[in-house]
Amino acid sequence: MDRSMDVTDSPAGRLQALFEGHRLTPTQRRIAHSMVRRAAEVPFLSSVELAELAGVSQPSVTRFAVALGFDGYPALRKHLREVAPAESVTDTASYNEYQQAVEAEIENLKHLAEILADPRPVAKAGRLLAASRPLPVLGLRAAASQAYGFAYFAAKVHPDVRLLNEGGTMIHDRIDAAVRAGATALLCFALPRHPREVVDTLAYAREAGLTVVTVADSAFAPVAKVSDLLIPAAVGTGLAFDTACAPMLLGRVLLEAMCDDLPDAQARLEEFDARAAARGLFVE
Repeated sequence: MDRSMDVTDSPAGRLQALFEGHRLTPTQRRIAHSMVRRAAEVPFLSSVELAELAGVSQPSVTRFAVALGFDGYPALRKHLREVAPAESVTDTASYNEYQQAVEAEIENLKHLAEILADPRPVAKAGRLLAASRPLPVLGLRAAASQAYGFAYFAAKVHPDVRLLNEGGTMIHDRIDAAVRAGATALLCFALPRHPREVVDTLAYAREAGLTVVTVADSAFAPVAKVSDLLIPAAVGTGLAFDTACAPMLLGRVLLEAMCDDLPDAQARLEEFDARAAARGLFVE
């Protein structure tokens, strides 16, 4: 295999591979998610430090290590030092909280770049989204803006995009309507805190016959069990409210992949530009 496409060649990728196949509790998924986000540092953290990083108790870290098949956390850490040696880490100790938030987002983007080293999941997602007519795009609460941004641009190249960014009793009706109109796939943006309604809606969409493609903050997010194809993009948690640069960028990557499978995408964009110019829509 081309090593440039092997995501497990990175510390984060090797950690991800270690966790796959294990049935983890919500607390354990939180620990795993924190470890993947800080893959370069984790092999040198104590169980207390890892617990603080993940916002859980120290015994939870011990139980997590045992759930992965190790005698305890020291055995897990020894394994991590062998399979995921630390990379150079930027010293952010002198940064203020705003700079640290930016640095954390840079790390999230680097992790996303590692994931995208294998373009096959994104290419597959692009094919699924391009083929679905109509294409429902779901995002509630914190993820509503991500769904709106994707739908805004997707509508310029896709003939029928249906934005689902408000919950309530009507959302299942709108999914039913999309299925009756010929939809075959649904794109979901799911960010913490994960609303129960999103999980229920994705379960309903799958029962209705839709293939669910999800952008989530972690492969261990609650929506994973109701997604057919999930591509993770971490959020920043250093400020009072989460930051979502990586999920936004992944949404644009999916748009690019979808355009690759829409033969008339370029013609549609040129048509839009011509009409926008005729209307004086934008200030040049």
